[in-house]
Amino acid sequence: MDGLGGALARAAADGDVVDGWLQGLASNQALPVEALARLLEFDELPIPGSWLRYRTLDAAATELLVASPQVQHRLDVTDNATADGDVLARLARDPEPRVRFVYAVMLFEYKRPIPAGVLEILAQDPDPKIRRIVSGSEKPPVAVREPPSVLTSEQRVAHPDPTVRMKAAADPAVPTVLALRLAEDPENDVRLAVSMREELTEEQRTAIPCTVWQDFWSPPPWIARHATDPEAARRIARSAHVGLRRVLAAQPHLAPDVAALLAADEDEWVRRRLAESCEDAPHDLLVELYATVQDRYWSGYRYHRNFSRPGLARFADDPNPRLRHASLDDPEAGPELVLRLADDPEVGHWAIRDPRLPTNELLRRLTLPAHAAAAAGNPALPVAVMHHLLDLARAR
Repeated sequence: MDGLGGALARAAADGDVVDGWLQGLASNQALPVEALARLLEFDELPIPGSWLRYRTLDAAATELLVASPQVQHRLDVTDNATADGDVLARLARDPEPRVRFVYAVMLFEYKRPIPAGVLEILAQDPDPKIRRIVSGSEKPPVAVREPPSVLTSEQRVAHPDPTVRMKAAADPAVPTVLALRLAEDPENDVRLAVSMREELTEEQRTAIPCTVWQDFWSPPPWIARHATDPEAARRIARSAHVGLRRVLAAQPHLAPDVAALLAADEDEWVRRRLAESCEDAPHDLLVELYATVQDRYWSGYRYHRNFSRPGLARFADDPNPRLRHASLDDPEAGPELVLRLADDPEVGHWAIRDPRLPTNELLRRLTLPAHAAAAAGNPALPVAVMHHLLDLARAR
Protein backbone atom coordinates (compact mmCIF):
# COMPACT_ATOMS: atom_id res chain seq x y z
CA MET A 1 0.00 0.00 0.00
CA ASP A 2 3.07 2.29 0.40
CA GLY A 3 3.48 3.09 -3.29
CA LEU A 4 -0.26 3.28 -3.79
CA GLY A 5 -0.66 5.42 -0.67
CA GLY A 6 1.75 8.01 -2.03
CA ALA A 7 0.03 8.08 -5.41
CA LEU A 8 -3.37 8.50 -3.80
CA ALA A 9 -2.08 11.22 -1.46
CA ARG A 10 -0.78 13.17 -4.44
CA ALA A 11 -4.03 12.64 -6.33
CA ALA A 12 -5.98 13.93 -3.31
CA ALA A 13 -4.58 17.39 -3.99
CA ASP A 14 -7.06 17.52 -6.88
CA GLY A 15 -10.53 18.30 -5.55
CA ASP A 16 -12.16 16.72 -8.60
CA VAL A 17 -10.44 13.42 -7.85
CA VAL A 18 -11.63 13.45 -4.23
CA ASP A 19 -15.17 14.33 -5.33
CA GLY A 20 -14.98 11.39 -7.74
CA TRP A 21 -13.99 9.04 -4.91
CA LEU A 22 -16.94 10.12 -2.81
CA GLN A 23 -19.34 9.80 -5.74
CA GLY A 24 -18.03 6.35 -6.60
CA LEU A 25 -18.11 5.06 -3.03
CA ALA A 26 -21.68 6.28 -2.64
CA SER A 27 -22.73 4.13 -5.59
CA ASN A 28 -20.52 1.13 -4.73
CA GLN A 29 -22.86 -1.70 -3.80
CA ALA A 30 -20.02 -3.54 -2.03
CA LEU A 31 -19.40 -0.69 0.40
CA PRO A 32 -19.41 -2.23 3.91
CA VAL A 33 -21.62 -0.69 6.56
CA GLU A 34 -18.59 0.69 8.42
CA ALA A 35 -17.53 2.65 5.35
CA LEU A 36 -21.11 3.74 4.70
CA ALA A 37 -21.21 5.13 8.24
CA ARG A 38 -18.07 7.16 7.56
CA LEU A 39 -19.51 8.44 4.30
CA LEU A 40 -22.61 9.65 6.11
CA GLU A 41 -20.45 11.75 8.43
CA PHE A 42 -19.63 14.19 5.63
CA ASP A 43 -21.69 17.36 6.00
CA GLU A 44 -21.99 17.66 2.25
CA LEU A 45 -21.36 15.14 -0.52
CA PRO A 46 -20.81 16.00 -4.20
CA ILE A 47 -23.71 13.76 -5.18
CA PRO A 48 -26.91 15.01 -6.83
CA GLY A 49 -30.24 13.74 -5.52
CA SER A 50 -31.04 11.28 -2.79
CA TRP A 51 -28.41 8.64 -3.49
CA LEU A 52 -29.41 6.51 -0.49
CA ARG A 53 -32.69 5.61 -2.18
CA TYR A 54 -30.87 3.63 -4.83
CA ARG A 55 -28.45 1.59 -2.74
CA THR A 56 -29.15 -2.00 -1.80
CA LEU A 57 -29.53 -1.97 1.98
CA ASP A 58 -29.20 -4.93 4.33
CA ALA A 59 -30.46 -4.90 7.92
CA ALA A 60 -27.25 -3.36 9.27
CA ALA A 61 -27.25 -0.53 6.74
CA THR A 62 -30.96 0.07 7.33
CA GLU A 63 -30.31 0.29 11.08
CA LEU A 64 -27.54 2.80 10.48
CA LEU A 65 -29.83 5.08 8.48
CA VAL A 66 -32.84 4.73 10.76
CA ALA A 67 -30.64 5.88 13.66
CA SER A 68 -29.08 8.77 11.73
CA PRO A 69 -29.46 12.21 13.31
CA GLN A 70 -29.99 13.67 9.82
CA VAL A 71 -33.65 13.80 8.85
CA GLN A 72 -32.83 13.43 5.14
CA HIS A 73 -31.09 10.10 5.78
CA ARG A 74 -34.17 8.80 7.56
CA LEU A 75 -36.44 10.09 4.79
CA ASP A 76 -34.32 8.41 2.15
CA VAL A 77 -34.26 5.03 3.85
CA THR A 78 -38.07 4.96 3.99
CA ASP A 79 -38.09 5.39 0.21
CA ASN A 80 -35.66 2.52 -0.42
CA ALA A 81 -37.45 -0.62 -1.59
CA THR A 82 -34.64 -2.88 -0.33
CA ALA A 83 -34.56 -1.56 3.24
CA ASP A 84 -35.25 -4.06 6.04
CA GLY A 85 -38.91 -3.80 7.02
CA ASP A 86 -38.51 -4.82 10.64
CA VAL A 87 -35.82 -2.21 11.22
CA LEU A 88 -37.84 0.45 9.41
CA ALA A 89 -40.69 -0.14 11.87
CA ARG A 90 -38.83 2.08 14.35
CA LEU A 91 -39.70 5.03 12.14
CA ALA A 92 -43.34 4.73 13.20
CA ARG A 93 -42.19 6.55 16.36
CA ASP A 94 -39.74 8.93 14.67
CA PRO A 95 -39.74 12.42 16.25
CA GLU A 96 -39.97 14.07 12.82
CA PRO A 97 -43.56 14.09 11.39
CA ARG A 98 -42.26 14.12 7.79
CA VAL A 99 -40.41 10.86 8.40
CA ARG A 100 -43.45 9.19 9.93
CA PHE A 101 -45.61 10.41 7.04
CA VAL A 102 -43.26 9.13 4.30
CA TYR A 103 -42.79 5.86 6.20
CA ALA A 104 -46.57 5.37 6.34
CA VAL A 105 -46.95 6.14 2.62
CA MET A 106 -44.09 3.88 1.54
CA LEU A 107 -45.25 1.06 3.79
CA PHE A 108 -48.19 0.56 1.45
CA GLU A 109 -46.55 1.83 -1.74
CA TYR A 110 -43.96 -0.97 -1.58
CA LYS A 111 -46.50 -3.45 -0.15
CA ARG A 112 -44.07 -4.31 2.63
CA PRO A 113 -45.11 -6.82 5.29
CA ILE A 114 -46.37 -4.73 8.19
CA PRO A 115 -44.65 -5.57 11.48
CA ALA A 116 -46.90 -6.24 14.47
CA GLY A 117 -48.05 -3.11 16.25
CA VAL A 118 -47.03 -0.63 13.55
CA LEU A 119 -50.54 0.12 12.31
CA GLU A 120 -51.73 0.69 15.87
CA ILE A 121 -48.91 3.16 16.48
CA LEU A 122 -49.55 5.06 13.25
CA ALA A 123 -53.31 5.04 13.82
CA GLN A 124 -52.74 7.07 17.00
CA ASP A 125 -50.25 9.48 15.43
CA PRO A 126 -50.77 13.15 16.37
CA ASP A 127 -50.58 14.06 12.66
CA PRO A 128 -54.07 13.64 11.10
CA LYS A 129 -52.57 13.03 7.62
CA ILE A 130 -50.78 9.95 8.96
CA ARG A 131 -53.91 8.69 10.71
CA ARG A 132 -55.85 9.06 7.45
CA ILE A 133 -53.27 7.01 5.53
CA VAL A 134 -53.55 4.16 8.02
CA SER A 135 -57.32 4.21 8.24
CA GLY A 136 -57.49 4.24 4.46
CA SER A 137 -55.25 1.16 4.25
CA GLU A 138 -57.10 -0.85 6.87
CA LYS A 139 -60.57 0.04 5.69
CA PRO A 140 -60.76 1.60 2.25
CA PRO A 141 -63.23 4.47 2.05
CA VAL A 142 -66.63 3.48 0.79
CA ALA A 143 -66.81 4.48 -2.87
CA VAL A 144 -69.88 5.50 -4.68
CA ARG A 145 -70.89 2.35 -6.51
CA GLU A 146 -72.81 2.24 -9.70
CA PRO A 147 -76.22 0.70 -9.24
CA PRO A 148 -76.59 -2.81 -10.64
CA SER A 149 -77.18 -2.64 -14.36
CA VAL A 150 -80.82 -3.11 -15.29
CA LEU A 151 -80.19 -2.57 -18.99
CA THR A 152 -80.74 -5.37 -21.42
CA SER A 153 -78.05 -6.29 -23.94
CA GLU A 154 -80.06 -4.56 -26.65
CA GLN A 155 -80.28 -1.37 -24.59
CA ARG A 156 -76.54 -1.43 -23.81
CA VAL A 157 -75.63 -1.84 -27.47
CA ALA A 158 -77.90 1.06 -28.43
CA HIS A 159 -76.95 3.28 -25.47
CA PRO A 160 -75.94 6.91 -26.25
CA ASP A 161 -72.97 6.71 -23.86
CA PRO A 162 -69.94 5.29 -25.79
CA THR A 163 -68.47 3.89 -22.56
CA VAL A 164 -71.58 1.74 -22.06
CA ARG A 165 -71.41 0.59 -25.68
CA MET A 166 -67.70 -0.20 -25.38
CA LYS A 167 -68.28 -2.37 -22.29
CA ALA A 168 -71.13 -4.12 -24.07
CA ALA A 169 -68.93 -4.71 -27.11
CA ALA A 170 -66.35 -6.51 -24.94
CA ASP A 171 -68.79 -8.36 -22.68
CA PRO A 172 -69.05 -12.06 -23.60
CA ALA A 173 -72.51 -12.08 -22.00
CA VAL A 174 -73.73 -9.87 -24.83
CA PRO A 175 -74.69 -12.17 -27.74
CA THR A 176 -72.34 -11.98 -30.71
CA VAL A 177 -75.10 -11.01 -33.11
CA LEU A 178 -75.86 -7.95 -30.98
CA ALA A 179 -72.22 -7.04 -30.38
CA LEU A 180 -71.55 -7.09 -34.12
CA ARG A 181 -74.04 -4.24 -34.54
CA LEU A 182 -71.29 -2.11 -33.01
CA ALA A 183 -68.81 -3.03 -35.76
CA GLU A 184 -69.74 0.25 -37.49
CA ASP A 185 -70.01 2.37 -34.33
CA PRO A 186 -68.78 5.96 -34.75
CA GLU A 187 -66.32 5.48 -31.85
CA ASN A 188 -63.06 3.71 -32.70
CA ASP A 189 -62.68 2.23 -29.20
CA VAL A 190 -66.12 0.62 -29.43
CA ARG A 191 -65.27 -0.96 -32.79
CA LEU A 192 -61.91 -2.07 -31.39
CA ALA A 193 -63.59 -3.78 -28.43
CA VAL A 194 -65.87 -5.69 -30.78
CA SER A 195 -62.97 -6.76 -32.97
CA MET A 196 -61.20 -8.36 -29.99
CA ARG A 197 -64.03 -10.64 -28.91
CA GLU A 198 -62.90 -14.22 -28.44
CA GLU A 199 -65.49 -15.97 -30.63
CA LEU A 200 -64.94 -13.96 -33.82
CA THR A 201 -63.37 -15.52 -36.88
CA GLU A 202 -60.35 -13.89 -38.52
CA GLU A 203 -62.60 -12.79 -41.37
CA GLN A 204 -64.99 -11.07 -38.96
CA ARG A 205 -62.14 -9.33 -37.13
CA THR A 206 -60.44 -8.00 -40.24
CA ALA A 207 -63.77 -6.71 -41.58
CA ILE A 208 -64.10 -4.30 -38.64
CA PRO A 209 -62.34 -0.99 -39.36
CA CYS A 210 -60.47 0.14 -36.25
CA THR A 211 -57.13 1.55 -35.13
CA VAL A 212 -55.07 0.03 -32.34
CA TRP A 213 -53.32 3.00 -30.77
CA GLN A 214 -49.71 2.70 -29.70
CA ASP A 215 -50.64 3.22 -26.06
CA PHE A 216 -53.75 1.02 -26.19
CA TRP A 217 -53.86 -1.15 -23.11
CA SER A 218 -57.23 -2.73 -22.43
CA PRO A 219 -56.44 -6.44 -22.67
CA PRO A 220 -59.34 -8.84 -23.05
CA PRO A 221 -58.95 -11.47 -20.29
CA TRP A 222 -59.52 -14.43 -22.60
CA ILE A 223 -56.06 -13.99 -24.15
CA ALA A 224 -54.32 -14.47 -20.81
CA ARG A 225 -56.33 -17.66 -20.26
CA HIS A 226 -55.08 -19.09 -23.57
CA ALA A 227 -51.46 -17.92 -23.31
CA THR A 228 -50.29 -21.13 -21.63
CA ASP A 229 -52.01 -23.31 -24.24
CA PRO A 230 -49.39 -23.49 -27.01
CA GLU A 231 -51.89 -24.32 -29.77
CA ALA A 232 -54.27 -21.51 -28.85
CA ALA A 233 -51.37 -19.10 -28.36
CA ARG A 234 -50.02 -19.94 -31.83
CA ARG A 235 -53.37 -19.04 -33.37
CA ILE A 236 -53.37 -15.69 -31.58
CA ALA A 237 -49.74 -15.04 -32.54
CA ARG A 238 -50.67 -15.56 -36.21
CA SER A 239 -53.80 -13.40 -36.03
CA ALA A 240 -54.05 -10.48 -38.43
CA HIS A 241 -55.30 -8.39 -35.50
CA VAL A 242 -52.33 -6.53 -34.09
CA GLY A 243 -54.14 -5.79 -30.84
CA LEU A 244 -54.46 -9.50 -30.05
CA ARG A 245 -50.80 -10.06 -30.83
CA ARG A 246 -49.73 -7.16 -28.60
CA VAL A 247 -51.78 -8.46 -25.67
CA LEU A 248 -50.40 -11.97 -26.13
CA ALA A 249 -46.85 -10.63 -26.29
CA ALA A 250 -47.30 -9.03 -22.87
CA GLN A 251 -48.06 -12.32 -21.11
CA PRO A 252 -45.42 -13.38 -18.56
CA HIS A 253 -44.73 -16.81 -20.09
CA LEU A 254 -45.05 -18.17 -23.61
CA ALA A 255 -43.90 -21.34 -25.36
CA PRO A 256 -40.56 -20.87 -27.18
CA ASP A 257 -42.05 -21.12 -30.68
CA VAL A 258 -44.81 -18.64 -29.80
CA ALA A 259 -42.25 -16.20 -28.42
CA ALA A 260 -40.22 -16.66 -31.61
CA LEU A 261 -43.25 -15.88 -33.77
CA LEU A 262 -43.91 -12.67 -31.86
CA ALA A 263 -40.23 -11.70 -31.87
CA ALA A 264 -40.37 -11.73 -35.67
CA ASP A 265 -43.62 -9.75 -35.80
CA GLU A 266 -43.69 -6.82 -38.22
CA ASP A 267 -45.27 -4.59 -35.56
CA GLU A 268 -42.73 -2.78 -33.38
CA TRP A 269 -45.04 -2.73 -30.37
CA VAL A 270 -45.63 -6.46 -30.48
CA ARG A 271 -41.87 -6.96 -30.28
CA ARG A 272 -41.47 -4.34 -27.56
CA ARG A 273 -44.31 -5.71 -25.43
CA LEU A 274 -42.68 -9.12 -25.66
CA ALA A 275 -39.28 -7.80 -24.59
CA GLU A 276 -40.68 -5.66 -21.80
CA SER A 277 -43.20 -8.06 -20.26
CA CYS A 278 -42.50 -11.66 -21.21
CA GLU A 279 -39.83 -13.61 -19.33
CA ASP A 280 -39.37 -15.83 -22.38
CA ALA A 281 -38.46 -13.06 -24.82
CA PRO A 282 -35.60 -14.29 -27.06
CA HIS A 283 -32.07 -13.03 -26.49
CA ASP A 284 -31.57 -11.77 -30.05
CA LEU A 285 -34.70 -9.59 -29.85
CA LEU A 286 -33.53 -8.05 -26.57
CA VAL A 287 -30.14 -7.19 -28.04
CA GLU A 288 -31.73 -5.74 -31.19
CA LEU A 289 -34.07 -3.48 -29.21
CA TYR A 290 -31.33 -2.48 -26.78
CA ALA A 291 -29.25 -1.35 -29.74
CA THR A 292 -31.96 0.49 -31.68
CA VAL A 293 -34.82 1.81 -29.52
CA GLN A 294 -34.67 5.58 -29.30
CA ASP A 295 -36.90 6.42 -26.34
CA ARG A 296 -36.01 6.52 -22.64
CA TYR A 297 -36.83 2.83 -22.10
CA TRP A 298 -34.00 1.49 -24.23
CA SER A 299 -31.66 0.59 -21.37
CA GLY A 300 -34.24 -1.60 -19.63
CA TYR A 301 -33.82 -4.45 -22.11
CA ARG A 302 -30.35 -5.08 -20.74
CA TYR A 303 -31.83 -6.14 -17.39
CA HIS A 304 -34.00 -8.90 -18.84
CA ARG A 305 -32.98 -12.33 -17.61
CA ASN A 306 -32.34 -13.53 -21.20
CA PHE A 307 -30.08 -10.64 -22.18
CA SER A 308 -26.67 -11.62 -20.80
CA ARG A 309 -25.11 -14.70 -22.31
CA PRO A 310 -21.90 -15.99 -23.91
CA GLY A 311 -21.22 -14.44 -27.28
CA LEU A 312 -21.88 -10.79 -26.49
CA ALA A 313 -18.15 -10.16 -26.51
CA ARG A 314 -18.39 -10.13 -30.31
CA PHE A 315 -19.70 -6.57 -30.03
CA ALA A 316 -16.57 -5.21 -28.32
CA ASP A 317 -15.56 -3.30 -31.48
CA ASP A 318 -19.04 -2.50 -32.75
CA PRO A 319 -19.55 1.13 -33.85
CA ASN A 320 -22.72 1.25 -31.74
CA PRO A 321 -21.65 2.21 -28.17
CA ARG A 322 -24.68 0.44 -26.71
CA LEU A 323 -23.47 -2.83 -28.16
CA ARG A 324 -19.93 -2.24 -26.93
CA HIS A 325 -21.44 -1.74 -23.50
CA ALA A 326 -23.44 -4.96 -23.97
CA SER A 327 -20.23 -6.87 -24.66
CA LEU A 328 -19.36 -6.43 -20.97
CA ASP A 329 -22.38 -8.61 -20.13
CA ASP A 330 -20.76 -11.66 -21.69
CA PRO A 331 -20.28 -13.96 -18.65
CA GLU A 332 -17.37 -15.70 -20.35
CA ALA A 333 -15.44 -12.55 -21.20
CA GLY A 334 -12.27 -12.07 -19.20
CA PRO A 335 -10.21 -9.10 -18.02
CA GLU A 336 -8.75 -8.58 -21.49
CA LEU A 337 -12.11 -7.36 -22.81
CA VAL A 338 -12.60 -5.07 -19.82
CA LEU A 339 -9.12 -3.59 -20.29
CA ARG A 340 -9.80 -2.97 -23.99
CA LEU A 341 -12.91 -0.98 -23.18
CA ALA A 342 -11.61 0.88 -20.13
CA ASP A 343 -10.38 3.76 -22.30
CA ASP A 344 -13.40 3.79 -24.59
CA PRO A 345 -14.74 7.38 -24.40
CA GLU A 346 -18.36 6.18 -24.40
CA VAL A 347 -18.35 2.95 -22.37
CA GLY A 348 -15.11 3.18 -20.41
CA HIS A 349 -17.02 4.26 -17.30
CA TRP A 350 -18.77 0.89 -17.21
CA ALA A 351 -15.63 -1.08 -17.92
CA ILE A 352 -13.76 0.59 -15.06
CA ARG A 353 -16.61 -0.35 -12.71
CA ASP A 354 -16.43 -3.98 -13.84
CA PRO A 355 -15.03 -6.30 -11.12
CA ARG A 356 -13.03 -8.18 -13.77
CA LEU A 357 -10.76 -5.16 -14.25
CA PRO A 358 -7.33 -6.21 -12.92
CA THR A 359 -6.69 -4.80 -9.44
CA ASN A 360 -3.49 -2.96 -10.34
CA GLU A 361 -5.29 -1.20 -13.19
CA LEU A 362 -8.26 -0.38 -10.97
CA LEU A 363 -6.01 1.19 -8.34
CA ARG A 364 -4.09 3.17 -10.95
CA ARG A 365 -7.30 4.69 -12.28
CA LEU A 366 -8.24 5.94 -8.83
CA THR A 367 -5.59 8.62 -9.36
CA LEU A 368 -6.99 9.85 -12.69
CA PRO A 369 -9.57 12.67 -12.55
CA ALA A 370 -11.62 11.25 -15.41
CA HIS A 371 -11.73 7.74 -13.95
CA ALA A 372 -11.71 8.27 -10.18
CA ALA A 373 -15.49 8.02 -9.69
CA ALA A 374 -15.87 4.85 -11.77
CA ALA A 375 -12.89 3.20 -10.06
CA ALA A 376 -14.23 4.02 -6.59
CA GLY A 377 -17.55 2.49 -7.61
CA ASN A 378 -16.00 -0.85 -8.59
CA PRO A 379 -17.29 -3.55 -6.18
CA ALA A 380 -13.89 -5.31 -6.32
CA LEU A 381 -12.16 -2.32 -4.72
CA PRO A 382 -10.42 -3.58 -1.56
CA VAL A 383 -12.13 -2.46 1.65
CA ALA A 384 -8.84 -1.14 3.03
CA VAL A 385 -8.56 1.15 -0.01
CA MET A 386 -12.13 2.36 0.48
CA HIS A 387 -11.25 3.47 4.00
CA HIS A 388 -8.00 5.06 2.82
CA LEU A 389 -9.95 7.13 0.28
CA LEU A 390 -12.29 8.26 3.06
CA ASP A 391 -9.27 9.20 5.21
CA LEU A 392 -7.87 11.35 2.43
CA ALA A 393 -11.25 12.92 1.68
CA ARG A 394 -11.75 13.77 5.34
CA ALA A 395 -8.31 15.36 5.57
CA ARG A 396 -8.97 17.56 2.56
